[in-house]
Amino acid sequence: MMRTDPKKAADQVMPKIAVMIVDDSAVVRRVIREILEREPDIEVIGAAADPLFALGRMATRWPDVITLDVEMPRMDGITFLRKIMAEHPTPVVICSSLAEKGAETSIEALAAGAVGIVTKPKTGVNQFFIDSSSDLVTAVRAAARSNLRNLRTFAKGADLPAPKLGADAVLAARAAASTAMSRTTEGIVAIGTSTGGTQALEVVLTMLPVVCPGIVIVQHMPEKFTALFAERLNGLCRLEVREAHDGDRVVPGRALIAPGGRHMILRRSGAQYIVEVIDGPLVNRHKPSVDVLFRSVAQVAGRNALGIIMTGMGDDGAHGLHEMHAAGARTVAQDEATCVVYGMPKEAVKLGGVDKVVPLDLVAREILAFC
Repeated sequence: MMRTDPKKAADQVMPKIAVMIVDDSAVVRRVIREILEREPDIEVIGAAADPLFALGRMATRWPDVITLDVEMPRMDGITFLRKIMAEHPTPVVICSSLAEKGAETSIEALAAGAVGIVTKPKTGVNQFFIDSSSDLVTAVRAAARSNLRNLRTFAKGADLPAPKLGADAVLAARAAASTAMSRTTEGIVAIGTSTGGTQALEVVLTMLPVVCPGIVIVQHMPEKFTALFAERLNGLCRLEVREAHDGDRVVPGRALIAPGGRHMILRRSGAQYIVEVIDGPLVNRHKPSVDVLFRSVAQVAGRNALGIIMTGMGDDGAHGLHEMHAAGARTVAQDEATCVVYGMPKEAVKLGGVDKVVPLDLVAREILAFC
């Protein structure tokens, strides 16, 4: 009797992630293709030098994921992204330069519905992608798991408010400056999110009035992107939103976003809360890490805090939220139906550290109820 190879059988059952590469650089297209085609679960179905070529090729077979540059001839990446999201919502990973102009464009792309960013330099692209191949593969796999229904919701802007009309690796060596007070007059809201979080944060923060608790946020995002992201949100929100700097006070009506490439920790100075922005190793493969922030909040704010974990791949923040819960904080997770990727909230719920699961449009209400 002939036996079936389990690996081959699994390959037959599980379809590969079909990827279309759109970039005007032949070098980038070649390197991305080589990296992705090494993975058994990914298939590159085409590569195009600009969006118009890509649309022609996708007419015969639509991809599961698109990797997209933002500055291309004939049609720029942002216009293409908006067209795709309006007509055929598809997970898109932006491959963008770290240059300031490119970063601004990538923030705009995230607002338009892109689910991930892989940064690239202006020079040395070939070696950069080789060195960062795991980041690219992870981003593509995360994109493939996106909830298409929610991508469609963000693309159409449905129900969005109108614009303004392993933490020990970081914390073990840093003894807590103080323990949590039993009760303070000012509460702290700590939010952690990743894939799909840029759009989710916009939904939540634009719903909040000026009179709301101080908020500290970790959004998984590369260095140099967080300042522009915060600046964009600040222009949309009634409360103040800015990238955190070491020593910033956490005060009502202000949201501080951890800078990309740095961890953010909550500290207490008397009855006041401040943030420390520090370097350190990757925690759960991230810097900033949600777990690092949440654990510090558990230590110094305790029951004076509200922890919220939202859409994102992986489990960063799940253990930290559990520690907040054990310290007496209220804890909330975004529900599966409204997540772009139901990874981080799912793991937090599994650990038993979540008091309440709510849809995205009710997260702001939880913050106001806390205050």
